[in-house]
Amino acid sequence: MAQQITDEPIVDVEQAFTKTELYIEQNKKSLMIIAAVIIALVGGYFAYKYWYVAGEETRARSEMYKAEDYFGKDSLDKAMNGDGVALGFIQIVDEFSITPSGNLAEYYLGICYLKKGQFEDAIQHLQEFDGDDQIVGPQATAAIGDANMELGKTDEAITFYLKAAEQNVNTFSTPVFLKKAALANEDKGNYADAVKLYERIQNEYAETTDGKEVEKYISRAKTLGNL
Repeated sequence: MAQQITDEPIVDVEQAFTKTELYIEQNKKSLMIIAAVIIALVGGYFAYKYWYVAGEETRARSEMYKAEDYFGKDSLDKAMNGDGVALGFIQIVDEFSITPSGNLAEYYLGICYLKKGQFEDAIQHLQEFDGDDQIVGPQATAAIGDANMELGKTDEAITFYLKAAEQNVNTFSTPVFLKKAALANEDKGNYADAVKLYERIQNEYAETTDGKEVEKYISRAKTLGNL
């Protein structure tokens, strides 16, 4: 059999290694500086995350205790602004924004503004809140819906109610948010859409409080919409 001839160059492995070693030797100082910078950056990141941020979170959590207590008692001004000794949510957001507690303070602050009727401020802080939490996240989204509803922005409210309903599907909050979306649709005269949402509650969440009483809402929406 004839030997196949190829034009591909033959790689001299030994020569390649020699060139690599030569490059490393010639650039040893630069490569060491680069390695040192990378190590410093990685070390700095972990020091920041696990030492500095952790320390700030400990401080933030201790400050949050009193503000949450005032919030629970509906003392909104003290919860927001502090009492002269303990910090309020506004200061906690400003001073501890990098911490989980600082993030949670954004949620509390948004709810405080919502309760005080300052709906634009409520939306701003609720949107600043990073709602990865499976319980608080959907509540924050629905609260944005409430604020938009109060501002007469019904379409926006419906969008946020439906988003909240899907964030963490469960028998506790999902039917509540679906009902809010249905009521908002009724407010716009979208009775067919309202009926669909009510019927979803009836079909998927029949054993919940909202599911057990939703029939009257279905009847009302059908009557008002001549459906």
